[in-house]
Order: sequence, then C-alpha cells, then structure tokens
Amino acid sequence: MILFLRALFLVVIASMLGVTTWASLHTPLFAIPREVFTHPWFIATLFDAYWAFVAFYVWVAWKEQSSVARLLWFVAIIALGNIAIAAYMLRELFRVPPTGPLADVFTRRNSGTRLLPGLLTAGSVLVYLLA
Repeated sequence: MILFLRALFLVVIASMLGVTTWASLHTPLFAIPREVFTHPWFIATLFDAYWAFVAFYVWVAWKEQSSVARLLWFVAIIALGNIAIAAYMLRELFRVPPTGPLADVFTRRNSGTRLLPGLLTAGSVLVYLLA
C-alpha cells in the first residue's frame, strides 16, 4: 500500500505542477474572466476545494507539534492546494519503509520540521507576487 500511495501522490504532484504551469502560460492567475469568476459552479467548486484543504490541514495540525510548522503548512496548503497536500503526503510516505505499516503514516506525530513547509510557503508567495 505504501508503494501505491507513493505512486499516487507522485502522479498528483506531477499533474498539478503540469496543469498549473500550462494554465499559467496561457492565462495569468488574476486574469480570470468575470463570467467565469462569478459563475455559481466556479464559486461552489472553490468552496468545495478549500473546505477539503481545511479538512486535510486539521489532520496536519494534529500531526505537526510545532506551531511554526503548523502555520507554514496552513499557508502552503491554502496557497498551493493539492501541490502542498501531495508534498506533505510524499514526505510522510517516504519516512516509512515500503513494507512498513500504513498506520505509521497516519498516526505518527512529527516534531514539526519547518524546511519543506517554509520552502512551499516562500514559493507560493513568490508565485502570487509574480502573477
């Protein structure tokens, strides 16, 4: 199961980086047409996505014991969505041997390393500033 989940989240992060790069090269982030931005299904989809990000973050906040790491992960997840979620899952999945128990991924608490969420947060701020 660990190997399957590693492959799954590698596909998620690769596809999200690919599709966001493609979209960015075609249309600037803040140039969404008003007709799209105000469409009820666009708004509903954003609510759906961001509530899912918050739900995932609640688990991350439980796992990470450092307040700074929690804050950095919150910003990264809200700003980058599934890119940050896939990065978090890959970090957790590569901390466990391929034949290790899946429970270690979901129940092991972390001291709260700041490097990865710090890099993701800095990267997201840079992307938004360049957009």
